[in-house]
Amino acid sequence: MSRPTMRILALANQKGGVGKTTTAINLGTALAAVGERVLIVDLDPQGNASTGLGIEQREHSTFDVLIGDASILDAKVPTHVPRLSIIPATIDLMSFEREVGDTGGKHYRLRDCFAELAAQESDDQRTTYVLIDCPPSLNLLTLNALAAADAVLVPLQCEFFALEGLAQLLSTVEEIRGRLNPKLRIHGVVLTMYDKRTSLSDQVVEDVRAVLGEKVYTTVIPRNVRVAESPSHGKPVLLYDYKCTGSQAYIQLASEVIERERRIKAA
Repeated sequence: MSRPTMRILALANQKGGVGKTTTAINLGTALAAVGERVLIVDLDPQGNASTGLGIEQREHSTFDVLIGDASILDAKVPTHVPRLSIIPATIDLMSFEREVGDTGGKHYRLRDCFAELAAQESDDQRTTYVLIDCPPSLNLLTLNALAAADAVLVPLQCEFFALEGLAQLLSTVEEIRGRLNPKLRIHGVVLTMYDKRTSLSDQVVEDVRAVLGEKVYTTVIPRNVRVAESPSHGKPVLLYDYKCTGSQAYIQLASEVIERERRIKAA
């Protein structure tokens, strides 16, 4: 039997408020629900992914991992969701760039931590998916995520300026492929906050699919009150209200992610 492999997906978009954290939490929960062992890495100094999963005590953080004061195994915390863990973030991440300065290999800190994790985990406890919740900027933290990732998952809000900034992110991915991580690819673009009551949402979906084609997932995440409420209760929406449209959309997205992974492995 082959060893399970760890797939690392960076959720990135330099625009804020597009649903990166919400997608990380709920996609991670949906993947764990079908038997995957999932680790969310909170790389945003605001720590919203950690709060949204009900993590209050943070003995070690992603900052400690990145500067070498703790390993991923030291820092990861179990959540209320079986098979879903998180490395929580603290405001200390704001000082990461200053802390590492011009040290060699500063772009590869996270990649090296994942290599250490892969060497330490036993096959029956091996992490199969890592979801990195990136900050809303193309800073050193995001570059660490892109240098470590196998692929990028891009949440894109269904709004007028949806495509604004996407071209910059796509060109950054190409630059990273050339400079830091030749294996990096776009896993897919997920359209979020879709409002079926507005023609604008439909127009954005149409425009994005016309520009990006098969890179766009079929699943569209609707604007949903239950999705918006769940973080204040420290729960993924799948635990907060399993039957709501938002929960069902994230289950469908997880199925699409797994199917794309099968196609990638078969290629």
